[in-house]
Parts: sequence; structure tokens; C-alpha cells
Amino acid sequence: MDTSAQTIRDALQAVSQLRQQHASQPALARAGAEVKRFQARRFQATYADLLHSPRYKTAAAFFLQELYSDKDYASRDQQFARIADTIARLFPQSVVNTAAALAEIHALTETLDDLMARAWIADASTTPKSSEPARYVRCWRQLGDRAARQHQLEVVLQLGQSLGRLTRTLGLRTLLRMMRRPAAAAGLDSLQQFLETGFDAFARMGGADEFLTLLRQRESEWIRALFDDEAAACETRLAHLLAAGSPPEFNNATSF
Repeated sequence: MDTSAQTIRDALQAVSQLRQQHASQPALARAGAEVKRFQARRFQATYADLLHSPRYKTAAAFFLQELYSDKDYASRDQQFARIADTIARLFPQSVVNTAAALAEIHALTETLDDLMARAWIADASTTPKSSEPARYVRCWRQLGDRAARQHQLEVVLQLGQSLGRLTRTLGLRTLLRMMRRPAAAAGLDSLQQFLETGFDAFARMGGADEFLTLLRQRESEWIRALFDDEAAACETRLAHLLAAGSPPEFNNATSF
């Protein structure tokens, strides 16, 4: 059995189980949606400069929409699960590895978001008038799994590196274009769109190293701050970031 196929299947099974739990518990579903919206706002504000950069805006938007948003990925998940056993025969190995990395980060993110949602509910019962930044910091620290957060970032970076390598695969863009009709006929349009959008986003950058370095720096700094900074200072920093919609603390001198 192909290990990538098993990775995809295991990851999507975990996500499906979490989705079923949320569907049967409206309060948990609402809390999960609130956590995801907050995280998407934080990502959008942290990378406001990249989202407006001629070079990086497409890649930044891709990461926001495919990894850090509150978007419903059920259709894409179902398509991935349906072809898990045959994906190695349908796509080149480089694409298979990218699909496996996506499935892994998706499952890890959904697991952490589920734990945050449960903490979010519990926190609301004890501090109902708390601000979202304050609640987020408390829930983050209650979970306290720094290793999982760091692993989450590393897998995101691996996905980015895989997408970067895909753009250097001779003839792959043509192959993806040729697969549009077969993919649509097989009901794999969401998967096809993800692959094409990711390929084009990274191809337009002309090299992903600097983008991924910025991602590593900024996300590592947020992981550190959310664990280590004084709570009130971290809450204020988050509130100011979201209010301004831009990341002055994290901006480098690099011009985009």
C-alpha cells in the first residue's frame, strides 16, 4: 500500500470524525467557527504586506484561503479520500507528496482547532465578557502543546516547499491543464482547483524561499509570544494587530 495514500486516508478519517462531532454539537460548531474566523483575521493582518505585494499576494492569498481560513473543506476532503488508493497512478509522485502534506496539515489543524473550540466554550462560561484576543491567549495557553504548534508550522512549510518544487517540474503545468476534463468527469474539481491554484501561486513568485522564510519568522514569533509573553501584553498586541490590519511589529526592511 502506498504510504502517501495511507497518510491521506488516515488524516481525512480524523477530520471526518471531528466534523461529525461538530455537526452533532451546535455549541461546539459555533465555537469552532469563531476560533477559525479569529485565526484567519490574525493571519490576514500579520501578512497584510504580502497580501498587497505584487510578487507574493497570490501565494499569501492561497495560504490564507486553503490553510488558515474558516472555509468548508468538506468537498475537497471527500475527493481526496475517494482517490487516496489510486492517487499514485493519477498524479506524479511530486503531486502525491504535496497531497499527503496537505492532508496531514489539514488533520493537525482541525485537531488543534477542535481543542481550542472546546477550551473556548469553557472559557466563555467563566469570563463571558472577555475580549476575543484575551480569550484566545487563555485558550492557547490552556492547551499548552508547544510541540504540536511547532510541528503544525513545520508541515505548513513542507507543503510550501513541495508546491515550490512542483513549479520546477517540467511539463507539470501542461499536465494539470490536460487533467481538467478528466478531473471534472470524475468529480475531482475541488482537488484539481487546489492543485492548479497552488501551482500558479508559487510559480508567479519566481522562487518561494523568501516567502517561506517570512512565514517561518512571523509564525515562530507568534508561537513564542502566545506562549511566553506576559498575557496582557500579548492580548494588547493581538488587539492592535487586528485593529490596524497590518503587522508593524513583524515587518522586515525587505521591500516587496
